[in-house]
Amino acid sequence: MQLNFVIAILDRDKRDQLRSLMKAAKLKVSLTMLGHGTATAQQLLRRGLAPSDKAVVATVADPEMTRQFMRDMKKKLYVDIPGNGIVVCIPIKSIGGASTLSNLTEHQTAGEGKPDLKFNYELIYVILNEGHTDEVMDAARSAGATGGTVIAAKGTGIRQAQKFMGLTLANEKEIILIVAGTADKANIMKAIMEKAGTQTAANAICFSLPVTHVAGLRKPDTEDD
Repeated sequence: MQLNFVIAILDRDKRDQLRSLMKAAKLKVSLTMLGHGTATAQQLLRRGLAPSDKAVVATVADPEMTRQFMRDMKKKLYVDIPGNGIVVCIPIKSIGGASTLSNLTEHQTAGEGKPDLKFNYELIYVILNEGHTDEVMDAARSAGATGGTVIAAKGTGIRQAQKFMGLTLANEKEIILIVAGTADKANIMKAIMEKAGTQTAANAICFSLPVTHVAGLRKPDTEDD
């Protein structure tokens, strides 16, 4: 059975509506993270938008659930209109054992399935030191990125861990999620590493994940093709 890791990013005040759509699509497993957008004041003013906190909701879905959820996000939460959010679908290659698969699929019979590795978009995942979002996003925008979403995190790298009264203190980190066209991905990642990489105070590292379906980027709709 092919499964997808589906990530929806939208304003926090729409979380209840999102939960209703997930229930309608029979999605049982979800993880909600809190974040904020990276749009500049000038960009928001140009689009007539106000700054807002974001909810980043991740779930696991089979292909049919994915299609229904993305259709509902477009029709009921209008994610194809700028400022209303974005949804991306990442194929899952491996599952950690039969019990995990059973829980994720509500005990459905698992069949054979391989992820579709033909994709036009990628999710760039950037991990950086807290407080350096602007440096990373300035670098990303210089290479064509249009925006991103920031999530607070903690680092647990052994070399960076410090001790205080016998307790290990993890470094405060931030994660930036950037959806970009596959053709632009390499230049964006190169710009981030050159201008905000491990040789800088931002200490950013990044990698990318394939996106097989996307809604919210104002591109031609191929999700139902």
